[in-house]
Amino acid sequence: MARDEALLERVGQGESPATLRFYFWERPTISLGYFQAYADYESLPPPAGELAVVRRTTGGGAILHDREITYSLSLPVAHALLEDGPTALYARMHAAIIAALGPRVSAALRGCGQDDRAQRGPFFCFARRHRDDVVLGGQKLAGSAQRRTRQAVLQHGSLILERRFAQQECAELALAGADAPRLMADIAAALALAEGLTIESGAWSEAELAAADRLQPKYASPAWTRRR
Repeated sequence: MARDEALLERVGQGESPATLRFYFWERPTISLGYFQAYADYESLPPPAGELAVVRRTTGGGAILHDREITYSLSLPVAHALLEDGPTALYARMHAAIIAALGPRVSAALRGCGQDDRAQRGPFFCFARRHRDDVVLGGQKLAGSAQRRTRQAVLQHGSLILERRFAQQECAELALAGADAPRLMADIAAALALAEGLTIESGAWSEAELAAADRLQPKYASPAWTRRR
């Protein structure tokens, strides 16, 4: 979480390039949306209520992170991907995910006529419904949330590879056994192709890591996690 916020800061300041990042979770963890009440997490039955918990800087519902690919996309406000506004970024990124999944599963955007109020609904993100969700057979396969500043936009989301917990209300077994590194590369390639971008692999700079180290104590702090 600290690294995502560090990228948001530095991209907004023009000190880091627009960045698409992929990562995994070392152990099952609940991430609370920025606006969610900690008491709602405390009231969860096991096993979710016994898992580690962090609070994101983005909104939306909680996510039970386990066997998944998590992505984050940090863009300056003048970036071409934001030319139609930050809300349109959901569909643009999700379209790239769908294109990358094409040979594996026939996923699609949920479409219009659904509740798209990001701050309301069930506790878990994957039980909520948004028109730009990636769905398979009516079940959510991927969703995203955003944090916006005057200088930049951070969007990150989860693509479930395997469901191990009943409280993960997602498309079960759709991507079980998927080659995660290949899938990440395919998503990046699909986004680049669809949007006319050049995406190059890179490594963390010392300045980016220093910024993340500065922010890490906030996300490790009970005061931040329990702030609502």
